[in-house]
Amino acid sequence: MNNKTLAAASLALSLVVTGCPKDKAATDSDGPMTQGEAHEALEESTADSQAQALTQNSIEISTNFTIGKAVADAAAELRTFIETQLPCADIQLEDHTLTVVYGARPGNCEYRGHKFTGQHDITVTKDDDGDVQVDHKWTELSNGIVKVTGEAHVTWSRANESRHAKYDVTWTRISDQRTGNGTGDITQKALPEGVLTGIQIDGTRSWTGKAGKWDLAVQGVQIRWKDPVPQAGTWRLANPKGRSLELSFARVDSDTIAVTLKNDTKSFTFNVNSIGTVADKS
Repeated sequence: MNNKTLAAASLALSLVVTGCPKDKAATDSDGPMTQGEAHEALEESTADSQAQALTQNSIEISTNFTIGKAVADAAAELRTFIETQLPCADIQLEDHTLTVVYGARPGNCEYRGHKFTGQHDITVTKDDDGDVQVDHKWTELSNGIVKVTGEAHVTWSRANESRHAKYDVTWTRISDQRTGNGTGDITQKALPEGVLTGIQIDGTRSWTGKAGKWDLAVQGVQIRWKDPVPQAGTWRLANPKGRSLELSFARVDSDTIAVTLKNDTKSFTFNVNSIGTVADKS
């Protein structure tokens, strides 16, 4: 991202879960957390994280133009960048909107560990010395692991090199057809190693899956483009039954990250590999 590379102060976040269950049968928040419940929470949050990694990587592509140009010129510069990086893409430019169809042409379709298929519409809505705004629309965007349909509004600035994204997406994990539909409000900056490696994310996300609604607060989470879950930081997750869980992350090796889930009564640790498979560490 060069001068547009992200750097922002971490957000101070807290997750407040409200609700009045009708009776104890309707909630498990008072009893001890089970291993099955912890496993389900990790599966849900991992699938959501895989979808976010895909969309954020595609957003990353759209930061590669010079701040301060007219929006049409910025879109044209962006088209040239995508053509050089992803020759597989058919790109149509109309005014300041790009319509990108990945896989429509022969050639490389991989960008920072994600091999793209599907459609990505990118509209540069504002580009001046102060702020940049880019709108995204995804239609069946996929990397072979998840597929995503939805949209996002992304802003960043020259003075405060941060990127702020609000999004509404529906995702499906291809291996098990686990689905979710949700929204997010996040701020990002580059990892200390640089944006080529990954980003740090702070903010909130929520989605609805088969079991119900999940709410997630993201605090200082560091994720590499190729990983399905973070390598550092904290998630604070509220499951559909009202239980609050804390998830922390530690890298085991280049292919494996240990994830520990805990609440006031229990703690479980699982290993997650590079394709998102969850296994009991014990």
